[in-house]
Amino acid sequence: MEYVPILMVFAICAGVAGLLAWLPTVLGPRRLSPVKLEAFECGKAPIALPEGRFAIKFSMTAIFFIIFDIEMMFVFPWTVVYRSLGLFGFLEMLFYLGIVMLGLLYVWRKGGLEWD
Repeated sequence: MEYVPILMVFAICAGVAGLLAWLPTVLGPRRLSPVKLEAFECGKAPIALPEGRFAIKFSMTAIFFIIFDIEMMFVFPWTVVYRSLGLFGFLEMLFYLGIVMLGLLYVWRKGGLEWD
C-alpha cells in the first residue's frame, strides 16, 4: 500500500466538509412557507397538541450524558495499559479526569442534573 501524505488527507477531509456545508444551499428549498417552517418530530402531523412547551432540560441532559459517556470511553484504553505507563500515565489520567469533573461540576451548578 502506498503512503498517503497527511496534507492530502486533510485536504480531502476539508473538501468533503466544504461540499457537505455547501450542498444544502444548492439542493435546499428556495421559497419557504409557514408550513415548511413548522417543526415536526418525524414528519407526520401530531396526534394531539402538547399541553405546554417541551422543556429543553431533557435535551440538555441527554447531550451532557452523551458527552460524558464519550469522554469516559477514553478511560478504557488507559485501564488496559496503565501499568506500563507508570507515574506519568497515572498523573496524566488524573489531569484528564479533573477536566471531565470540572465539566460535570459546571453542569451540576447550572442545574442540568435536576429532574423536577
